Amino acid sequence: MAWFKKDKDITSKRVNVPEGLWVKCNSCKEIIYRQEVDKNLKICPKCNYHFRISANERITLLADEGSFVEIGIDLASVDPLNFKDQKLYKDRLKDAREKSNTNEAATAGPALINGHPAILVVLDFSFMGGSMGSVVGEKFIMAAEKATKEKLPLISIASSGGARMQEGIISLMQMAKTSAAISRFKKTKMPYISVLCDPTFGGVSASFAMLGDMIIAEPKSLIGFAGPRVIEQTIKQQLPDGFQTAEFLLQHGMIDMIVNRKELKQTIANLISLTAGNK
Repeated sequence: MAWFKKDKDITSKRVNVPEGLWVKCNSCKEIIYRQEVDKNLKICPKCNYHFRISANERITLLADEGSFVEIGIDLASVDPLNFKDQKLYKDRLKDAREKSNTNEAATAGPALINGHPAILVVLDFSFMGGSMGSVVGEKFIMAAEKATKEKLPLISIASSGGARMQEGIISLMQMAKTSAAISRFKKTKMPYISVLCDPTFGGVSASFAMLGDMIIAEPKSLIGFAGPRVIEQTIKQQLPDGFQTAEFLLQHGMIDMIVNRKELKQTIANLISLTAGNK
């Protein structure tokens, strides 16, 4: 005698769940309805983790509607070293452009932030990890020079793994170039506000990202130069809990404030108003 009987009608029915309907939080590991995360400005409603967002999303978040005008839009990286690792650098660039729907890892230009004119430079981690090659450096310098000439505040938003190894020493040169451009800009007495997002590492953190008059970070962002495993192997010691998080850096005086993404635009506008007036 059969104790169980399969119902063919039931077993043949499968629920088709659309791909991308759910997202897993990198911090609390909860599975969350993607639409809920999107409505919350890509912030986890469970633990306040700030997901990475694109340069275009960041500009939409910060700039007044219709006020942003991109500069250096035609600049694109080339392959000066004919570099190849597991893939040709040319192919990596092509894939990155298709994936990120942008020409490079940096987007720059003038904008209004709650009515205050400023120059924005935004890195996009989805484009080769937001790495800084010759074009990223050049776009930052163009933005800094425009801010210098027009005596406007300069705002950078970093999200990067560091220098772009496929361009070798040319990418390392951008550290000195961007730092020099900031030095020239600071003679205007206008504020340079640096916003650090998850993650900000390597040559970017070792140059323009940490040179701001005011340094802001999003909650729980990882910020540093080398990764924790490299540091532990070098100093032969275990690192403290929360090392290289925005909260750890704030506690140790490396950054000035941690600001929720929802409050970032108003905070930047307030800082511009306090330091640059209504110019």
